Amino acid sequence: MANPDSQRKVTAILRVLEEAGRPLGSTKIARGLRLAGIDLEQRMVRNYLDAMDTAGLTVNLGRRGRQLTERGRRELAASLIIDKVGFIDARADELAYNMTLDLSRHTGTVILNVSTVPAAYLDDARRVMASVILARLGMGRFGIITQTGEGVPGLAITSGEAVIGTVCSITLNGLLRAASIPMISRFGGLLEIRDGEPRRFTHIIQYSGTTLDPIEIFIKAGMASVLEASRTGNGLIGASFREVPAVALPHVRKVIQHMDEAGLCSLALVGEPSRPLVEIPVDHGRAGIVVAAGLNPLAAVQEAGIPTTNRALARLAEFASLVSLV
Repeated sequence: MANPDSQRKVTAILRVLEEAGRPLGSTKIARGLRLAGIDLEQRMVRNYLDAMDTAGLTVNLGRRGRQLTERGRRELAASLIIDKVGFIDARADELAYNMTLDLSRHTGTVILNVSTVPAAYLDDARRVMASVILARLGMGRFGIITQTGEGVPGLAITSGEAVIGTVCSITLNGLLRAASIPMISRFGGLLEIRDGEPRRFTHIIQYSGTTLDPIEIFIKAGMASVLEASRTGNGLIGASFREVPAVALPHVRKVIQHMDEAGLCSLALVGEPSRPLVEIPVDHGRAGIVVAAGLNPLAAVQEAGIPTTNRALARLAEFASLVSLV
């Protein structure tokens, strides 16, 4: 499997298994490969899987199919970087397209980030998260808390860990798409809060040029100060910047208002036509939107000294399955 074409197919199979978050048979793997632009017959998929079993990248679970091993996860993480550039952009589009949330009925699916904390510190983590949510620096007040990680792609859950799901800001993308409003997600970054008001972005990473979620990067780097912002009104929080057609602004504001009323949105800024928003210029005929990151409560948990692992854009979840985190 040393030649580039074979390696690319191996990487694609690993990615299909990771995104599924569960064992898959060759039929479903072949279907996932077609969605990724790779047309591989089931017989060839099985041949690749046999070789990947031998290499320790996958394990054969019989009728249940193949499961990614820890070695397979490491191989995927170290795979061809050029293949992964823009992956976050594509993942966001995929989840936004498949999302089914109906705000008028409070039914359907939303997009979740998924994080883990040591179960022994869960109560402490919840208190920290509550302070951020009540300061309106996250994506609303709903989420999930569980002791199992089944169906969470790319996140290995071990005993002694608690799983926390927070609503991802890309949920807004799904609602705008459903309302036939075209939108461009430009970047994620650190937004300066001063005296309780958003001022400017201090660091940004464009979605189209990264292999990792920008907010995950800033949390790992310890560059945010969400906890301080929630307590004093001064600090750096995760946020994202989008553009929409200026003509759609009345409808955009209505969607965001309905999200807020449903408990799914907090800090959201909507700019004016063709005018800069928090010092970020926009093209003529367009308007900017700034939305707080759904991972901000977990950034604060990390800042409080409680270790976390975080996966943005992890999965879809039924709105009815969410609980209040405060």
